[in-house]
Amino acid sequence: MTGDSLASVELVGISSMATRHVLSELADDFEQRSGQQVAIVSVGGVEAARRIDNGESFDFVVLATDAIERLALGGRIDHTSRIDVARSGMAVAVAAGSPPVDLGSELAIRTALLRARAIGYSTGPSGAHLLRLCERWGIADTLSQRLVQAPPGVPVGTLVAEGTVELGFQQLSELIRLEGIEVVDLPPEIQVMTVFSAAVCTASRRPAAARGFLAFLASPEADAAKRRNGLTV
Repeated sequence: MTGDSLASVELVGISSMATRHVLSELADDFEQRSGQQVAIVSVGGVEAARRIDNGESFDFVVLATDAIERLALGGRIDHTSRIDVARSGMAVAVAAGSPPVDLGSELAIRTALLRARAIGYSTGPSGAHLLRLCERWGIADTLSQRLVQAPPGVPVGTLVAEGTVELGFQQLSELIRLEGIEVVDLPPEIQVMTVFSAAVCTASRRPAAARGFLAFLASPEADAAKRRNGLTV
C-alpha cells in the first residue's frame, strides 16, 4: 500500500504561531474522526516560510496568504491545493491588573503608544501593520527606540506579562490564551484582518492524505474550534 492509504503514517505540517492552538485542536479532532495522525510544527511565520523554501519535507503548510503566494511562485506548494482556513484580527495586550488605558479609538491608540515606555510587536503581519500605523501617524521616529520586536515564535504577550513592554500588538489568536495579560481588540477604524491559508507542499509524500486534512480545516466542522481560538471563518 502507498503512504496515503496508511492512516497510521503521520502527516507533518508547519505553521506560524498564530494558528498553532487551533491546528493542534483540529489535528486531534481529525485523528479521532479518520484515524490519520497529524503532527504540526509551529514556529514564526518567517521561519516557517524559510524552511519550506529550503526544501524541508513537510506535507502541508499553513501561513498568512501572502506568504503562501510567495511559496507558490517558488514552486514549493501545489497551488491547486490552496484553501483559506481562517481570519485573525489584531489585538492589544496590557499587563493584568495594570492601570486602565484607553484603547478604544485610533486617537486613543496613538496616544497610548506615545505614553508607553516600551511597545512590543511581532515579526509577522501584525507587526508590519503596527509599523505602518506609526508611519502614518508621524510617530515612527519618536517611537523607534521604544519598539521591541519579539523573537520569532515568542508571543508578544509574554513580553507584556513579564514587564518588558507596556503594550503588545499581535494577532488575537496568539494573545488570548496567555496568562498575566488583558486583551483588547484593535479599534475597527485601524483593524486589519489577516487571512491564513493552507496548501499541500510539493515535497509531500502523502499529498492525498494532506488534501484530506486541509479539506477538514476548511469544513464547517472546524468552525467552532476556530472561534474558540480567536479566529473567524
